Amino acid sequence: MIGSSPNKNYLGRLAIVLHAHLPYVRKFEKNSLEEDWLYQAMLECYIPLLQVMESCKKQDINNTKLTISLSPTLLSLLQNKEIQIKFSSWINTRIEFLTDLPHKEKAASEFLLRNIKNINLYWDKCSGNLIERFKSLYLSGNLDILTCAATHGYLPILRENPKTVLGQIKTAIRSHEVIFGERPLGIWLPECAYYENLDEILFNCGIRYAVLDGHGILNGTPRPRYGVYAPICSNKGVAFFGRDSESTLPVWSAREGFPGDPVYREFHKDLGWELPLSALQKKGILTTRPLGLKFHKITNNKTSLDKKEFYKEDEAIKKVEEHSENYLISRAKQLKNLSLSTFFEPLLIAPFDAELFGHWWYEGPKFIENILRKSTKYSIKLTNLKEILLQKPNLQICDPSPSSWGQGGFHNYWLNDKNAWIVPEITKAGSVFVELSTRKFNNDFSLRLLKQAARELLLSESSDWSFILKAGTTTELAKERVDRHLFRFWKLIDMLEKRSILDYEFLKHVEEEDCIFPDIRINDWL
Repeated sequence: MIGSSPNKNYLGRLAIVLHAHLPYVRKFEKNSLEEDWLYQAMLECYIPLLQVMESCKKQDINNTKLTISLSPTLLSLLQNKEIQIKFSSWINTRIEFLTDLPHKEKAASEFLLRNIKNINLYWDKCSGNLIERFKSLYLSGNLDILTCAATHGYLPILRENPKTVLGQIKTAIRSHEVIFGERPLGIWLPECAYYENLDEILFNCGIRYAVLDGHGILNGTPRPRYGVYAPICSNKGVAFFGRDSESTLPVWSAREGFPGDPVYREFHKDLGWELPLSALQKKGILTTRPLGLKFHKITNNKTSLDKKEFYKEDEAIKKVEEHSENYLISRAKQLKNLSLSTFFEPLLIAPFDAELFGHWWYEGPKFIENILRKSTKYSIKLTNLKEILLQKPNLQICDPSPSSWGQGGFHNYWLNDKNAWIVPEITKAGSVFVELSTRKFNNDFSLRLLKQAARELLLSESSDWSFILKAGTTTELAKERVDRHLFRFWKLIDMLEKRSILDYEFLKHVEEEDCIFPDIRINDWL
């Protein structure tokens, strides 16, 4: 770090930053597709990552360091008692599917059955409270936990009404504080998206650091002396860490990176696509869709799904050990080349979507485990963002550039011909809500309507739906979600303004289904 005396025991530091997020997918409907999104992420990603961190901490508490952002929507889902109760049933249904397989497939899926049962035991052991496990790792200093915008709203699109940006950030901070007992200092900006003077809003809300894509730092003013290899501090007082592409490309790229290796598990070949609909319906699953049960390997990127070979776990474990060693060797070389002077300690920031590790890349948690266990062998010090700033480094004053980590590096992935229709809709709703938030309502029922309207506004602003519309996957679901929350918002506003008859059943229904942010405050938009 700039101005400090580098530790000669290691070449430099590596900070792996994971962004754990799912949109608010709670529905009353049992076995819904959205419910599957959450439970598959819990099964394949969140619980395995917790297991890895806890295991490695026992071996080396000082070098088991990660940063993770837990989005407010994800925390709300993990905290929900009904969702917790249903997870065991969801797991047991998957176990039944595997035990009912013919002999050949049953033998090939033994590793999967064993791992799922292991996850189930962990779930029972922690009584379904994953948040407490994350909190324990935070309190020990091994995990730095960041917040995110309340519903992952794409902040540059909301900037026309700055108070809607305030609503996203302040609601997130309050939710985080209620759950973890203290206010967050760091934030994962949704899609790492930044616009001019956002740092002033962040600073005034109590946020002190965030992660940006590399060019958000490199195109800063003035140009940073150390590029992305040291954090900068904006004129408003917020520290920004820049993504290092060399440290991330080998991991996230399925085509050029590790996850595309032929021995790794094939993501797209799922038992749910192959079973007859009648078999799914016997288990209460009404439509054909992925079950999260995959036991074939990639084999070859050109091989059709029906020609994929069975997965061999020992083969994949050996390969992921090889890849993690290669990754650490490359980072060690990179850090050695970056050691420019005795007064500079290089820092590599490697941010990823957390769901890459386990869900998209099944072997990902094992990769993280190897990095945690073997980094010292290559003279690499693992760290997290909070630990870096606690050392009070001398940071260059530099204002970051507008940017995102999306395709092209700017905002076009969330503002294009597929999803631009959302922007005027949420902008209009935001303007109306901001105006209403300045009024004083003299009765509890009006405040109740306004608070639920705030929740519906936040939910309609989620960037996830814009992303899905651009990507072209489950587009009907994404459009339905935006339309649903905006419809509910306007109906609540009409009831508040006495333009429609009070519908108590409607209010009760949306309060039960969209019960996120129980501590929401209208003042957060002021």
